[in-house]
Amino acid sequence: MAEAKRPITAEDLYKISNVEDPRISPDGRWIAYVHVTVDKLENSYQRHVWLASTNGGEPIQLTRSGKDTHPRWSPDGKMLAFVSARNKKSQVYLLRIGEPGGEARQLTNMPNGASHPAWSPDGSRIAFLAGMNAAERAKEDRGEEDPPPSDKLEAEQREARKERDEQKRWDPRVVSRLPYRVGTNFLDDRYTQIYVMPVAERLEGKKAKPRRLTSVDANHEQPQWTPDGKYILTARMAKPGDDEPWRKNVLFRIRVDSGETEQLTDENYASFAALPSPDGRWIAYFRLPRELLAERITRLAVMPAAGGEARDLNLELDRTVVDYKWTPDSSTIIFSAMSQGNIEIYKAELADGHVEKIIAGTLHAEALDVGPDNSIAYIASTPHNPSELYYSPQGSEYRQITQVNKKFLDEVLVQPTHELCFQSPSDQEIQGWYILPVGYEEGKQYPLALNIHGGPHVMWGPSMRSMWHEWQFHAARGYVVFYCNPRGSDGYGEAFIRALHAAWGEVAFADLMAGVDALLQKGFVDSRRMAVTGGSYGGYMTAWVISHTDRFAAAVSQRGVYNLLTEYSTSDIPSFIEDELGVIAWQDPMALWQHSPLAHAHKIKTPLLIIHSENDYRVPISEAEQLFTFVRRTGGTVQMVRFPREGHEMTRSGEPEHRVSSLTHMIEWFDKYCQQEGK
Repeated sequence: MAEAKRPITAEDLYKISNVEDPRISPDGRWIAYVHVTVDKLENSYQRHVWLASTNGGEPIQLTRSGKDTHPRWSPDGKMLAFVSARNKKSQVYLLRIGEPGGEARQLTNMPNGASHPAWSPDGSRIAFLAGMNAAERAKEDRGEEDPPPSDKLEAEQREARKERDEQKRWDPRVVSRLPYRVGTNFLDDRYTQIYVMPVAERLEGKKAKPRRLTSVDANHEQPQWTPDGKYILTARMAKPGDDEPWRKNVLFRIRVDSGETEQLTDENYASFAALPSPDGRWIAYFRLPRELLAERITRLAVMPAAGGEARDLNLELDRTVVDYKWTPDSSTIIFSAMSQGNIEIYKAELADGHVEKIIAGTLHAEALDVGPDNSIAYIASTPHNPSELYYSPQGSEYRQITQVNKKFLDEVLVQPTHELCFQSPSDQEIQGWYILPVGYEEGKQYPLALNIHGGPHVMWGPSMRSMWHEWQFHAARGYVVFYCNPRGSDGYGEAFIRALHAAWGEVAFADLMAGVDALLQKGFVDSRRMAVTGGSYGGYMTAWVISHTDRFAAAVSQRGVYNLLTEYSTSDIPSFIEDELGVIAWQDPMALWQHSPLAHAHKIKTPLLIIHSENDYRVPISEAEQLFTFVRRTGGTVQMVRFPREGHEMTRSGEPEHRVSSLTHMIEWFDKYCQQEGK
């Protein structure tokens, strides 16, 4: 007799696996991918490269260091290059496929690490990225090398000295650019350069050196070889030294034998992720218009490799493209795109621009690859499974290849998701979803957990991988979970995205409250026991909601923006607020203030828990400190939970213990104010 399934808990985070970066072998027989698990004992994540047959059967584990990513097939399919941090710094390694007991061999030995390997078409070389500053590049150009250490002790002493000297270089830290910190780290003077490394010599044990192709104070994007092996495509900011490189990237073509560089795209667009067609005639890439960049769909563009005008393939579709690959005959591009809560897979014919959906369903299909026979491998989440590898031999019918979450899913209750569409006050249809609590009984009323997405232009849906565990956990603890895509969300066209321009609070507030009202009409939510939460812009909206209505019994605001004036000058994306609100801070500071939840925080009477990370450089923790102080000093009920060492991505990729703790703090706050009936 099968054991009864149990409700999901916060600690189940340790049991959930994810799959990343699928790569089909040149003969179409295998898919290399990265399997991600959580190591509870080490409070970290383990990443291993695995191999799955496209004909079925149990996948094979290839690496075991726990620090392996980016598998890339050699053109003949006999080797895999991958990146591993098994020896502190990430380096490129090579692994022979089919060699019994074969050990990975280290290809690179860059002083600051190496990443993003790319095989040349003939398999003789690998291009990769490595960070180097101007002084290190000059030393390299002079051919200077440190003598090898005489013994292990000297090697350890050198490493300790290097670490100390590196720390002293930034004590004090001199800042002269924007942004000067990203993620959880301050930026230094090293920029990723492109190198090319001979493979055969290294494998034969010969002393082979990588050759650097670039020497610019700008970060280069991952290299892509042209099919003739003569050039490498990349992206970087057009003018080294400019601020905000993320919005000033253009495409470059670099001649491999000489390093001669040619700029391919103009500065009217931010361009990135270039990929040449297999026949070498075309270059596909992503681009965004520089004007109001944050409010645009990501365009999939194609330009002639020989020069000429680019055209966008997804403008009529009016949906943001997530990932793409060419078919082997260069006639078609396979891509995934956001649409109405799903990320599905499409094809675009190059000849006439015709776009057709080929893999549809309730899913989020993210990373994808195309095989030599037009087969498609992709990673997807569904409402019933947070992550698996799928394979489509014909580009339409598909099957699940991995079962990384089967054991976990066999243990737990997964609640189904229900769609709820409703009209906004502007008479636009808004799409939302709800999950009923475990043990739901018709006729009873339950507390509500309203979730608000960030971005503000994120698109949520029933297959949202990063929220899957959290939503199911809320339902397991007795809550009706509700979320929607108010105006401003991606997945409904560019006009829908831009409806939020200069109106962050008012527009979304109206849509969210209309959704809550539509849900209340179904009769299973107790209007006296409603909670609200969200992160980043969702944190902004959580604070905005409870400063404009008292209908919620509890609120948890995570990593939120609360003061647009301070966010304008402290975030690692400085011009974002200017794009979104259409305001330059020093020209009209009061406009930003009136759009800030902090300006209305004195009205907050809903019990509020603020969760924030101390190394969040996207939304610095000073935002949380200001909101905490305003609510506390005006007599509100408020607590703040600060997570050390974490950044903006804490709830998605932070230390596992912190993620579990965050979920626990949130649900305990909800329970305190929402679980007692009639409260």
